[in-house]
Amino acid sequence: MLDLIAALGLALVVEGILFAAFPDGMRRAMYEAAHSPSDRMRVVGIVSAMIGLGVVWLVRQFG
Repeated sequence: MLDLIAALGLALVVEGILFAAFPDGMRRAMYEAAHSPSDRMRVVGIVSAMIGLGVVWLVRQFG
């Protein structure tokens, strides 16, 4: 459970850094995401989740 909380905190840190460093780029990315079809968003979400799961598995196996 502590790993999950730490991971969520790290995700917030990374997101905050991106918003602070590239506010215009993040605004454009959010605009594009808001105007994308739901099917595309679903596919991007599933692919992202699978990549994240793979990264976690690799770190747990070999880290």
